[in-house]
Amino acid sequence: MKAVINMNLHFNASLAEGYHGKTQIARVLTEGWTATHLFCPVCGHPKLEQFPNNQATADFYCPTCGEQFEQKSKDGPLGHKIPDGAYETFIQRISSNSNPNFLIMRYSSESLSVRSLYFIPKYFLVPEIVEKRKPLSSNARRAGWVGCNILYDQIPHHGRITIVENGIPIAKSEVLQQVQQAQSLRMDN
Repeated sequence: MKAVINMNLHFNASLAEGYHGKTQIARVLTEGWTATHLFCPVCGHPKLEQFPNNQATADFYCPTCGEQFEQKSKDGPLGHKIPDGAYETFIQRISSNSNPNFLIMRYSSESLSVRSLYFIPKYFLVPEIVEKRKPLSSNARRAGWVGCNILYDQIPHHGRITIVENGIPIAKSEVLQQVQQAQSLRMDN
């Protein structure tokens, strides 16, 4: 049985004031929660720092261990695929020495809260779990652009480390222990 802790899982709705688009509001609320409430799942530092908006490489970093994190969030169930950005850029990024770790959040827009949060260590993000999407049609604003999907269900179970599960936060000590266990399974150690 997983040890649980008391962690505020509700978004600060005031962060969305002045935003009108659903996607912008979701980004501001989910990233605002992470910047306020999430510890570093790699080293345990109590707070992650946020990069300036539109950073090409990541959303957050740890001021202690230097690890970087990209966050993907979805209202409702995660499903088998998680949409990401441009295919070639993503493949280059995860193949580099400076690839980020991922935070995958499932939230509820109804209750304005985190439902589930998973940490995916960067060494589990390999080109084989990235699906190249079809180019956008010639009628699209960005005609020819090719995006990608992360095949979430192909990430090994030990590479999906639970931080919050069905609205219940997991103790930091247990998360850090799971990260250490996943680290021991790395093939490139």
